[in-house]
Formats: sequence, structure tokens, C-alpha cells
Amino acid sequence: MLSRTFVRSGALRARTARHYLSRVGDFFVVEGTARSRARGCLALRDEGPATAVLYNFCVSPCSQGQGVGSQLLSAAFARARRRSVRVIFTATTGSAALFLRHGFVPVPATEAPARWAAALDPARGSQVLRLTL
Repeated sequence: MLSRTFVRSGALRARTARHYLSRVGDFFVVEGTARSRARGCLALRDEGPATAVLYNFCVSPCSQGQGVGSQLLSAAFARARRRSVRVIFTATTGSAALFLRHGFVPVPATEAPARWAAALDPARGSQVLRLTL
């Protein structure tokens, strides 16, 4: 599974297969070849009126720097616009460079949807970001 590498590194929280299956409609996947099942994935979940969150964003190490992350973000933004989402939040333990290039800005977790922000693990040192569409 693509997420395992990122869970081991601490970049993603561990989730069960049941979790993924129950939210399969949230996910975008860039498929790979027969040898590598997925090049990247990203999930978009509605979190209230005109608000959504991105989560479980990962791109396989061999696909990084090839536009896979931008492709996933573009697909998520298009779906968000179709759903009349005006604000998207995400959290990252990484540099946030890709998000910043796509217009996200760092914000305090208190600006994010309360239920989602409460689920962030402070020990992971996540940075919360917001994009206004």
C-alpha cells in the first residue's frame, strides 16, 4: 500500500484498510504500471458549508518531482469547485512547498474546521494550511 512508507516515516497517521474502504469516494489516485500499483493519492472530504479538507496526500518516492502531486491537487480543486467549496484546509509534516506553490497559506489550527483540527496529533508537528478558491 502506498501509504505505508509515509506512515513509517511519521508523515501520515496509520489507518486501517476499513477506514480507506469506508471513504473510497474521497480519494484520487494516479495509477502506475503493473509493477507499481499507485504513483500517488489524495483525499478530499467535505467539512461543512463551503469547506473541505485534504488528507492522506502521498506520492511514491519514485514518482516525486514528476508532477503527480500537482495532478492530484488539480483534480481535488476541480471537485471542490463543483461542490461549491470555497476554502480547503490541509495539514503537513513536510516542507509544505507544493501546497505553497498552489496558493495555500499557513494558518493557525483554530481557523480550520474544529472537528478536523481536534483530530490532529500535536506530537507530529503538523503545519495547517488554507487555500481560498
